[in-house]
Amino acid sequence: MCGRRSLPVIGQPQPERADAARNRRKIIEVAGRMVAERGAEALSLDEVARIAGVGVGTVYRRFGDRAGLALALIDERERQFQSAFLAGPPPLGPGAPACERIVAFLHALVDRTVAQQGLFLLLEKGMGKQVSGPYKVHHIHLATLLAQACPRVDADYLADALLAPVNARLIAFQVEERGMTIEDIKAGLAALSAAVTRPPDRPVRRRHETA
Repeated sequence: MCGRRSLPVIGQPQPERADAARNRRKIIEVAGRMVAERGAEALSLDEVARIAGVGVGTVYRRFGDRAGLALALIDERERQFQSAFLAGPPPLGPGAPACERIVAFLHALVDRTVAQQGLFLLLEKGMGKQVSGPYKVHHIHLATLLAQACPRVDADYLADALLAPVNARLIAFQVEERGMTIEDIKAGLAALSAAVTRPPDRPVRRRHETA
């Protein structure tokens, strides 16, 4: 079913020379280690270039600024995540009932967001770029599953509603200010998913339908 809707997988690498590909890989690996060891705020293009052994101009031409490098790091992990929910084992991948896949997807999305929370927070601080590509893919996938689980609801709207709580800023607030654990957050999402996929007592009119 998901294959009928175009899933614009982000970050498909462009053809490049072998030396350019090696430099890109070195830069990504060094930047990833820097974020893992010091946090996203410590990300520095100049220092990445020095440690990777490439020219500073190479890094700036390739990634532009810290936001561009942060997006490249997010993109690497995002492609792995998309591969898992599009073609991996169930319940995240195909082969499980739609309701189970919805919960598995939301739980995996929490883990995926937390794994790079610092980078997402960095981008959310107004660095001038938005991570809109992944959201579009996630929305199409989730809306497709919702349409399978409960065909009479507005799947597009509910996909937005289920995705809204899964963002780095809110998760950070829930953990740091409310004392919630990641398991608490996942349990809440599972409850929310169960509520929105419960069969309605009467047909729900879709947007743009006339009475």
